[in-house]
Amino acid sequence: MTTGKIIPLKRFGQNYLTDKNIVRKIINEFSPAYNNVVIEIGPGKGALTEFLVQRLNKLYAVEIDKRVVDDLKNKYKNIEVINSDFLKLDTANFAEGKNKIRIIGNIPYNITSPIIFKLINQREIISDAVLTIQYEVARRITAKPNSKDYGILSVLLNFFSKAKFCFRVSANAFRPKPKVDSAVIHLFFDKEIPPDISPKLFIQTVKAAFGNRRKTLRNSLANSQFHNIKFDKLNFDITRRAESLTTEEFIFLTRFIAANAEKTF
Repeated sequence: MTTGKIIPLKRFGQNYLTDKNIVRKIINEFSPAYNNVVIEIGPGKGALTEFLVQRLNKLYAVEIDKRVVDDLKNKYKNIEVINSDFLKLDTANFAEGKNKIRIIGNIPYNITSPIIFKLINQREIISDAVLTIQYEVARRITAKPNSKDYGILSVLLNFFSKAKFCFRVSANAFRPKPKVDSAVIHLFFDKEIPPDISPKLFIQTVKAAFGNRRKTLRNSLANSQFHNIKFDKLNFDITRRAESLTTEEFIFLTRFIAANAEKTF
């Protein structure tokens, strides 16, 4: 089968990147080195793959669509194509000694958050990730407190990584043309996490705080799994809304919950 005849499938959220200038900008941002351990998510017809294989000893390409697997294998010699769902893949199998994994991909809009949470959970073996995602999601990821875009992803990615908004990508760069623009972000997972903070509890705290976005922090927490904790003892104003809290204040809130919870979360 020839990839040129393949029609993108809606069920896989496929929009093939066709603008070579955008492809080059993405590759330049990623800046792969020969011995890097790189996983490409959803190579499709190989827009990024074509440039990646020229600069890598070997590329791991995770592709859920069986229709393009043989073409990718035949076209590129230094590639290992894994016909799988990236969300079900154990990325730890690809780590090579001290060389952490690097991730790149034009990812489906409908599974952006699950992919990002997977990267967060496996951040100890992942160096960084360059992802092409929906523009509005990219804005949320890099948003600052007290803005309409600031939310769960903003806080979590600021806590677990350094998030860089690289550039916006017009819908015209894809086929079929999506209804919204995209953006390229670069996530760096080299941030040190406070040793006394449970990553799981931090995530639970942030999600609880944003559980009722239009309500105060007091009301959101009262409707959460932490409802038995007396937050009146907290040393800042809980009549504020979650979107006004900085990452440092969420860390403080997590420590308070850990110290005052009747059970371990």
